[in-house]
Parts: sequence; C-alpha cells; structure tokens
Amino acid sequence: MRCLAIASVICIMLLSGCNNTSSNNPSPATTSEVQPLTRIAQGDRGVSVAPEPITISRGQVIFVPVYSHIYHGNKQEQFPLAVTLSIRNTSLTEPITVRSVRYYSSGGKLVKEYANKNLQLAALATTEFFIPQQDSSGGSGASFIVEWVTDRQNVTEPITEAVMISTSFQQGVSFTSYGRVIQEIKS
Repeated sequence: MRCLAIASVICIMLLSGCNNTSSNNPSPATTSEVQPLTRIAQGDRGVSVAPEPITISRGQVIFVPVYSHIYHGNKQEQFPLAVTLSIRNTSLTEPITVRSVRYYSSGGKLVKEYANKNLQLAALATTEFFIPQQDSSGGSGASFIVEWVTDRQNVTEPITEAVMISTSFQQGVSFTSYGRVIQEIKS
C-alpha cells in the first residue's frame, strides 16, 4: 500500500511538471499585434497591384457586419462560422482600387488587416478575404472596413458582402451580410 502511495505521488509530480509552460512565449490571444488578413487568390484574374501614387476622384469607406460565431441552444452555445468577404467591382468598363481591408472584433479592436499593396480590380473583377471557422477573434459582432478609390468619375459602387457558413455538428448554416457606406472619399 505504501509503495502505491509513493508511486502515485511520483506520477502526480511528473504530470504536473509536464503542464508548465514558458512565460517567454505569450499566447496569440494575449498579444496586441495585428495579424495579416488572408486574401483568397484564385489565379488573380482581373486583380493586380495598383500603381503608386493613386489619384483620387472618388471613393468610399464601407462597413460590413460579420459573425465569427452565432449563439444557439438554451445555454447560449457558440456555433462557429467561416467568413468570406467579397468585394466586386460593378463597373462594366473601369477599374477600382481597394486601398485597405480591416477586420475588427466585437469590441472595436483591429484584429487583422490586409496591408500588402493596393489592389486594382479590373471591370467586373472580384477579390475575396477569408476568416477560417476556427478563428474566433472577431466574435459575434465582428466587422470589416473596406476602403476603395478610383481616379475616374463615372464608376459605379462596388458590392461588398460577406458570406458566413458552417456545416458543424451535422447542421448547415449559411447567410449573407451586406456592406453599408459610412463615408464618402472625395479628391
């Protein structure tokens, strides 16, 4: 019996030693660094790097509400969602330039941003950005801020929309959310 007790104490000491983590490596949840936003490159047909500097004739800042999860059940359980943001140039003849795409959390904190280069979308071209289902950094009240500009006068506004989807737990959920202009950009 005494040997069993000693063996148990040794096992507990060994197991508790395995759980120690180094304090030199903070977890991603505690760092305040803004992460890069993933752009989906589908052969990049119609999408290119815009020339610098950009002459601005007009543009807009667009707010797109999104959800990295929704709640379900009586216990407010979280149902995680993958998010795809789509920015579509609706002009039949003219390009537009996407200057920035930023992803904010429910608390209004900048979590991710696309900061590589200005993207030029050819007439009727689309670019997309993706937040994976397991990324809960945005929360249920997340949002994108999209800024686009053009050097031409008669350019139609792009369509910005988000598609949220999940097929977890043998259930399928999908819905869309549309962008709203919150600021006009003028030359």
